[in-house]
Amino acid sequence: MSTTGLFVTASAIWGSTWLAITLQLGVVAPEVSVVYRFVLAAVVLAAWCRAAGRSLRFAAADHAGIAAQGVLLFGVNYVAIYRAEQYVASGLVAVLFSTMVFMNMIASRFFFGTPLTARGLTGAALGVGGVALLFLPELAAAQYGGEAALGIAFALGSALLSCLGNMVAVRNHKAGIPILTGIAWGMAYGAAAAALAAAAQGVPWTFDLRPAYVGSLVYLALLGSIVAFGAYLTLVHRIGPGPAAYTGVATPVVAMLLSTLFEGYRWTWLAGAGVLLAVAGNVLVLRPAAKARIRSA
Repeated sequence: MSTTGLFVTASAIWGSTWLAITLQLGVVAPEVSVVYRFVLAAVVLAAWCRAAGRSLRFAAADHAGIAAQGVLLFGVNYVAIYRAEQYVASGLVAVLFSTMVFMNMIASRFFFGTPLTARGLTGAALGVGGVALLFLPELAAAQYGGEAALGIAFALGSALLSCLGNMVAVRNHKAGIPILTGIAWGMAYGAAAAALAAAAQGVPWTFDLRPAYVGSLVYLALLGSIVAFGAYLTLVHRIGPGPAAYTGVATPVVAMLLSTLFEGYRWTWLAGAGVLLAVAGNVLVLRPAAKARIRSA
């Protein structure tokens, strides 16, 4: 798949998962829902890898890297996201999570010496600013205290955890760990981390048999986890974690477009300006990678 195809795939799928996650909240504790999601995803992906003849065997040193990636990217990160959406609107979570664009750029510089370019920083600023305009009413309504402050802390924490998980993913790629088999094990480790978090908090292990919960669980496990993360981590390996993190900016824009089609969302000029800024930042961030790919070809 082309770089653009990978970016569109991850952004389009994750743009729909914000709503799906809200259908997971209520009856089942967030930690337990994360366990269900990534156990199902790990089992399905591992079965596919075995059927395709891909080895699931790794050395102990490789398992350490895969476990670190899984805990950060599939475990505690998603527990924080689910918790954040319990306290603040999903739009605000999307705005805060989009700050991962800056986090990834800075972390890539710190861990791997990746240069910080004016073009990349400008594109990231345009994108995050555009997402902020898109969700300006929710930002204005947020009360910085009590549960809202807790939700904001969870959202920013999830962005930081995801950023660190991306750095480990780059390290694993450099170590030669295949993407799909690594994801299968990583999701299993992530589910184990979420299970430990559930045990530590003493949350009840329940299940919701309503079609909305079961359907959203299957969607999140198969498309929101296997397909989207497969596309995203391939993108990380191809263009780097900084530009790839821009899916966090494109995702809420896609979510609002879907809301327009299926929920009757009414656009304002501020929301429209936000989308234009996000698209402009998208072009700035991804265009250099496209040029480099053409030159290398």
